[in-house]
Amino acid sequence: MAGGSDAAETTSLSCVRCGKPAHLQCPKCMELKLPREGAAFCTQDCFKASWTSHKSVHLKAKLSAPGTGENSSLVSEGWRYCIKKGQARTPKLPHFDWTGTLRPYPISSKLTVPAYIELPDWALDGTPKVEPNSDLQHVVEIKTPDQIERMRETCRIAREVLDAAARMIRPGVTTDEIDRVVHEATITAGGYPSPLNYHFFPKSCCTSVNEVICHGIPDSRKLEDGDIVNIDVTVYYKGVHGDLNETYFVGNADEASRQLVQCTYECLEKAISIVKPGVRFREIGEVINRHATMSGFSVVMHNVWFAIVIHCYSTEDTKQCLVVSFSCFAKTGKIVLWSWYWRAVSLCT
Repeated sequence: MAGGSDAAETTSLSCVRCGKPAHLQCPKCMELKLPREGAAFCTQDCFKASWTSHKSVHLKAKLSAPGTGENSSLVSEGWRYCIKKGQARTPKLPHFDWTGTLRPYPISSKLTVPAYIELPDWALDGTPKVEPNSDLQHVVEIKTPDQIERMRETCRIAREVLDAAARMIRPGVTTDEIDRVVHEATITAGGYPSPLNYHFFPKSCCTSVNEVICHGIPDSRKLEDGDIVNIDVTVYYKGVHGDLNETYFVGNADEASRQLVQCTYECLEKAISIVKPGVRFREIGEVINRHATMSGFSVVMHNVWFAIVIHCYSTEDTKQCLVVSFSCFAKTGKIVLWSWYWRAVSLCT
């Protein structure tokens, strides 16, 4: 068993067998870069007593590595791991100091879009043209009645697409299969799946599983009982985007996961409830942060990539659209970016 400086890092962990303070780490788990929580033991005796069951963790990790098991078969069929933020592919699993148990899996080839579908300006070459120089980066635009109506129509389509994706969720289904449903439902409605090729993003929606906060790329990993998965759908239709997401339980989620999702939902409801003319944007953030903190969770305050709700209100002759965007954490509230792979993940400590 590993000791020394590694042992010092385990003092806040509990033995996976008996629950006592852990001082040792399984050397094989360290070699495979598996999460420290599942590799911690208080003594050699506990480690030896757990070995028969514990070694299955190593086997599972090896089977998910490139060149073995199901992933090897997928690679031989042309599926690849996504690297360079979607701009390249590789048959080998990229190396990374993983923060939890989740790993990227191979992804399928890019889905096609019919010629009759109206395209956003990044659809062909992956580069947005209008967005970088838009006044909307620093000015709140007053929407016209026509814009508001088109946004409502597009959001209704996005809602239907998200519901179609939700009906797919169950153990054994891959997020790639969910992405295909999103893609086909969007095209059927006459829209374009906005994430597709946005800065080279390779899929038509984001599927963020467990410790992934946002921008999870749909791949060949099968959903497992107890997972939580966020599906983020954006539809481009009639020149505007409708963006929304929800988090779902896969099978039987544990109580901690249920409490986290419930708190996040309550934060969103409380935020929406105070939206009216004259309310400062910062007050909305304060409501979210206060409720999350009082519930024992933390919030990403420096990142605005997440769940969106469009709430339109009117004064005498103006209309604004407000985006409420946040993410709740069960633990540290700190994030790490899989820089080659889009995904932002939470530190599992």
